[in-house]
Amino acid sequence: MSSKSTSRSAPPPSSETDSVRDSAHQIWLAGLGAFTKAQQEGGKVFDALVQEGLTMQRKAQTTAEAKLNEASQKISSMAQDLGTRATGQWDKLEGLFEDRVARALERLGIPSARDVQHLNARLAELEKQLQARPARSTPARKAAPAKKAAPAKKAAARKKAG
Repeated sequence: MSSKSTSRSAPPPSSETDSVRDSAHQIWLAGLGAFTKAQQEGGKVFDALVQEGLTMQRKAQTTAEAKLNEASQKISSMAQDLGTRATGQWDKLEGLFEDRVARALERLGIPSARDVQHLNARLAELEKQLQARPARSTPARKAAPAKKAAPAKKAAARKKAG
């Protein structure tokens, strides 16, 4: 039998293994470098995110306060309008009530406040006229003595039907 000669030229196992080992080691070192850089930069990124969050919170708070003030003003305006309307309606109701009471008093013959004022003014005017007249020199007449009233008649007795 003939012997086969292996003419394959296989690279020495140590050089190929060393190459793979070197590549794996470089990949490992690159990963460690990326991890270290991420840790270093992570703090900076975290601080930047915190600052952006604070800025966003301030903007949101300012916007919310503005909206709250706007809503408060609208509600206040609506309350004033409602109060004005209610006052107007109350005044109308009060006027109607006063008119009806005045008409009822007039039907009963009770003078109104205006009538009493006119009477007071007229009375004051008459008092001034009396005081302005010169006093009489003759004494005033005495009033005639009042007559005694006649005694009341007795009522006739009723007969009982029996």
